[in-house]
Amino acid sequence: MGRTWAIIERELRRFRRSPVLIVISMVFPIVQLVVLGYAFGGNVKHLKLAIVDQDHGVPAVKVRELASAMASGARTIDTIDYADPGVALHDLRDGRVNGVLTIPPEFSRRVLERNEPRVALVADNTDTFVSSAMAGVLGSMMTAYNLPARAPRVAGQATLDVVEVYPYVPYIQYLLPGTVVMSIFMMVMIGGGIIYIDDKARGLHEGYLVTPISKFELIAGFNISGTVKAVLAGMFLMVIGSVIAGIPNPFDPMRLLRIFVVIVTTAFALISLMFLLMVRVTDPLLPRAVFGVLNTLLYFPSGAVYPQQGFPGWMQVIAVADPFTYAVHAFKCLLLKNTGFGAIASDLMFLMAFSVVAMSAATMLFKRTL
Repeated sequence: MGRTWAIIERELRRFRRSPVLIVISMVFPIVQLVVLGYAFGGNVKHLKLAIVDQDHGVPAVKVRELASAMASGARTIDTIDYADPGVALHDLRDGRVNGVLTIPPEFSRRVLERNEPRVALVADNTDTFVSSAMAGVLGSMMTAYNLPARAPRVAGQATLDVVEVYPYVPYIQYLLPGTVVMSIFMMVMIGGGIIYIDDKARGLHEGYLVTPISKFELIAGFNISGTVKAVLAGMFLMVIGSVIAGIPNPFDPMRLLRIFVVIVTTAFALISLMFLLMVRVTDPLLPRAVFGVLNTLLYFPSGAVYPQQGFPGWMQVIAVADPFTYAVHAFKCLLLKNTGFGAIASDLMFLMAFSVVAMSAATMLFKRTL
């Protein structure tokens, strides 16, 4: 254990002498959390809706009044009146408006006759988020339009009551677990994989090979030192990110203890994976090219940004073997639901088993010869 501790002490001393590297590796995930959390988590507002009224009857005026009410209320849409439908469609194609609501000439007559009155929404579907938001707003507007003037005192139709188990979760909170795992992975890449490859490129690792230290002790020393660095980064982002995202009771002692256990387990699993991938690599440029692909391959299939239920089959297969998947799930349970170890036991077991397999494979593949 003394020889392993010598490796750990050396690596931590090198890490301490790089304050700029420490700051960058800890600050960048926070910037990513804030930018992505607010860029994707906000409600779409001020969509420009062109209204072409070709009817001008009382029912058509009611539709326009409802649209104006929604524009002044939630401000999801801003209405613009057009007299010519051709000009409105031209502006839609040029991006001056996001949608065109057309009220046909016979709309009022069909309303009075109860003969399938219709209005048309022409949307720019090249941006599905905008078109879906506008369709949802106008769909609810038409639902309100169709309500009777005098509602019955006792509803005769079945309705759905949604009961939410947990408080509202904004997207920045939903993104926090994946960002924590990403900060751990960044520290693993910077403080583990790249430094080890640089040592090999400079010939510094030759000093290890002439000592009586065993392959397992050497790999264990690198892995433990990398785990310590990653745990520091993960706990830093967890505390700061929880405050920024507004996690309820972020300093609950039992929650912090459970989070610490997950961070340590995740860090050791990822550092073991990194050394398994880098144990036979000698070219210092190869890791820098691989890390970008590896980052994408591990981060996005994990469900950190979007639920896995929406993935195609081949991506769900990747997610099953991805250690990010289990770390993200564990952090979501602890941060968003404040559950106990029972909810994350399977995640911890997978990460520990993954660490044992990866570290054992890295030890067998390690070469004590040049």
